[in-house]
Amino acid sequence: MKKKVLSVERLQTQIDLLGSSFKLSVYQFLSIGLVTSVGLMIYLYYFTNIHYLLVPIIALVYYYLLYYLLIIHGSKVRCNILEEDALEFFEILTLTLESGRNLENSLELTVENTDSELSFEFGLALKEIKYGKSFAEALKSMRKRIPSDAINNVILSIIEANTYGGSILDNMYNQIEFLRDKKLLKVRESINKIPNKISIISVLLMVPLMMIIILGPLFIRYIIG
Repeated sequence: MKKKVLSVERLQTQIDLLGSSFKLSVYQFLSIGLVTSVGLMIYLYYFTNIHYLLVPIIALVYYYLLYYLLIIHGSKVRCNILEEDALEFFEILTLTLESGRNLENSLELTVENTDSELSFEFGLALKEIKYGKSFAEALKSMRKRIPSDAINNVILSIIEANTYGGSILDNMYNQIEFLRDKKLLKVRESINKIPNKISIISVLLMVPLMMIIILGPLFIRYIIG
């Protein structure tokens, strides 16, 4: 029983990383997965010629594929989107801090002037602060909805600077520099992958063409002869 509870808690943590826009709770997701898997088993068993021993295996593969596409892959896609938003958002936040505003006002102004997934999450955190949560509590809660370690490090720096009174600007400069380096590294990795992709495409295109050139005349002779 304890193992089951832990697995549900882990799944809930993974669902939280999909953000507030993902409307399914952990039990709704499990229910949908179970019902559709059973429905698939019934369909395969009664309406297809698939061997009955393969039916539960196919249903199990479907269930884990559903989990991977919605939860794991969805979290990775959202992580990429958030990291694309991060540099612009934190640069604007730093500019507002440089103008002399306090941290909370700077966040409010940044959220008002940006339209992104990351801005939306900070907007939710600011609403939680207005509803009674402390600044640190709201941002710690927000970190649970962010699948990016890089962004979570920035949020942690903001929490620590606000709590212990450190230099928030120096911290933001360092974090922005890190985000820039990470983005540049990601671009370089994408560029380095291009030759491999071109090679794979070339092979896929050239092999059939070479087969046609080599076997085409033989095939024509066979038809004529």
